[in-house]
Amino acid sequence: MYLTRAYIDSLEHLYKINLINGVSGFKSANLIGTKSTKNITNVAVFSSVVHYGSAPPILGFVVRPTSVRRNTYDNIKETGYFTINHIHHDIIEDAHHTSAKYSSEISEFDKTNLKEEYLNDFYAPFVEGCPIKIGLKYIDEYYIKANGTILVLGEIIDLHINDSLIKEDGFIDLLEGNIAAINGLDAYTVPKIKTRLSYQRPKN
Repeated sequence: MYLTRAYIDSLEHLYKINLINGVSGFKSANLIGTKSTKNITNVAVFSSVVHYGSAPPILGFVVRPTSVRRNTYDNIKETGYFTINHIHHDIIEDAHHTSAKYSSEISEFDKTNLKEEYLNDFYAPFVEGCPIKIGLKYIDEYYIKANGTILVLGEIIDLHINDSLIKEDGFIDLLEGNIAAINGLDAYTVPKIKTRLSYQRPKN
């Protein structure tokens, strides 16, 4: 199948967003936890979390246009803190339900079986039971004028990983945590590792 840009633009809306959300490949599946200044928690599924550097350790994610209220973004801007929690096999359905549009006065924790967890006095809630839980401090954002989205960057200041996932060289075996990935908008998979390759150097 060959699709021109003009043809893509002409596609029915849902078909088009399914198509374009799938062409980038498998994406990370994470729950971002926040809490407002009124102590109302929020947790929402995101598939756009990306590593932006190790020293300092920085992760980022994309917020859709703020022409409507975005509870996750608003809470981060107000408080400066958020958590990223890896979705695993056992919570996929509840994690996906957090994509429903609730008002800022309602916590998705109250509408799912997901449980808040507070560790080391970190302001924002972690998600109990997630094999990898990351506490971040907001450091910067970049407006993407091409489509009105915002890239939000956070510095890792707290990191909680199940012991069994970390190998001798610092490698994190996501397979052992049954950690999910997202295909497109709404298809979840728990991948299997085929092989792990060594650090590559130029051939002589």
